[in-house]
This record gives sequence, structure tokens and C-alpha cells, in this order.
Amino acid sequence: MDINQKKLDNLIVLALEEDLPAGDITTEAIVPASLETSAIFLAKEKGVLAGLQIAVRVLSAVDEEVKLTAAKNDGYQFSPGDILAEISGRANSILKAERTALNFLQRLSGIATMTRAFVEEVKGTGAAILDTRKTTPGWRELEKYAVRVGGGKNHRMSLSDMMLIKDNHIRIAGGITAALEKAKEKVRPGVKIEIEATNLQEVEEALKGGADIIMLDNMKLEAIRQAVEMVSGRVALEVSGKVNIKTVREIALTGVNFISVGALTHSFRSSDISLEFT
Repeated sequence: MDINQKKLDNLIVLALEEDLPAGDITTEAIVPASLETSAIFLAKEKGVLAGLQIAVRVLSAVDEEVKLTAAKNDGYQFSPGDILAEISGRANSILKAERTALNFLQRLSGIATMTRAFVEEVKGTGAAILDTRKTTPGWRELEKYAVRVGGGKNHRMSLSDMMLIKDNHIRIAGGITAALEKAKEKVRPGVKIEIEATNLQEVEEALKGGADIIMLDNMKLEAIRQAVEMVSGRVALEVSGKVNIKTVREIALTGVNFISVGALTHSFRSSDISLEFT
């Protein structure tokens, strides 16, 4: 799991502090502190597992003596009734960690599940599904990890990773050519320059200006096909804007290299996974 562990631990601490500002008053009133028990993470529907090791860290942050044994690994396509992990330890510790652990597990599995659906739709076309920076503040590394688990690829992690010249940059710079010229003056070695284009004239200008990647933003299908023909493999093409599960394959069949889908991290539905005491 390629995630900054210090950032992850800080996020878990914040989540637990939010849920346990003065302890779990219900559990502490009802459940004996010494009671040992066992539980499972149980799948209630179909989906793709992501974030199980994060759930482990949540449990450990509450009580390092709580043990979790994974029955499945991230990337596993689960079905209703599948046991994803077995948990053992003090009942009150498991109850205190339950919701926070499930919040991570359900959300990340939901992203992985949605991503897998898009990846399956474009299978055999050569197009890759990309995420965007439309992520939950503080969760970006985790959500982009879940996209990878689902078979998608990460676009830039942050504004520092690559140059992406968007419509507002173009307006301020005075046009596509001017924006590319300014970008080339400042770009670091090895960093690619991507630029948005909204029509075929802009695609041609971006191509002549020396962009490494051209983003076809909210262009109609026929215009996308014409752009692919015009570029003829000289630079990579990415489609962005209003992509959904019903349209993604038709877009992929045009021959573009990448299709970015903001919905993967802003409009997913959390997977139905529960923690059940056994």
C-alpha cells in the first residue's frame, strides 16, 4: 500500500478524536472492559475491496491488542456473504473503532468498485481510466490508492506534479499559444505539459504549440474522433467532462489514450460492508 504512513496515522487520529472526544459513553456503560470477543467484516453486496489494512490501523490505534486476520486482500471482488476479515480482542475496543474503521473501508471499497466498472467498460480499447483532483480534502492519497486498486490510473497527485493548462490559465495568458510559451519557459526537466482544448481549432493550436498531452474538454464524440485523426498519435489525448458509465466505451473506441472521470472520487457510493460480532 503506497501511502504516506505518517499522513495516514494523522488522519486516523483526527477521525478517532472526532468520534471519541470523551470516549464511547454507551459502550463504557454496557460492555465490561475485560470482555473478549470475535467479529468479522462481512460483505453485504458485490464490490471490490480496498482499505483493509487501513481498517487494521484504526483498530490498532484504539487498542494495539486487537487482532485482525485478513480473509481477502485489497482488489478482491467480493459477493454478499463473503467474510473479508476476522477480528478478535476486547469487545469495547472493537465497538469504539467500528464506525471509523468502516468509514475508511466502505468509502475506499466504493471507489475501487466504481473504478473497476469503468475499467471493465473500456477493456480491449487501449484507453486508460484516470482519476482527478476532485477528492475529499485530506483523503487524496487514500482515494487515489483505491482507484489503483480498482484498476484505474492516477492523474497528477497535486498541482506540483505536472503542468495542466486549463481554460482560466489560457484566458489569463492570452490564448493557447501564449500559455504554452510561458509554460515552456518555466517547466522543469521531465515534467510534461498538458493543455485543454474545447474544439478542433484549439487542438491544432495546442499541437503546433508543442503540448505533450491535449485534453479534449467536453467535446462531442464526432469531434473527438476527428481530433484523434488529426493528432495521429503525435501526442497523447485525454477526454474529460461529463463522462459516465454509459458513454465511456464509445469514447474509448475513438482511440484516445486517457479518459478522466471525476465521479470516481466525488460521486461514488460507499460499499455495504458491516462489522458483525460472532
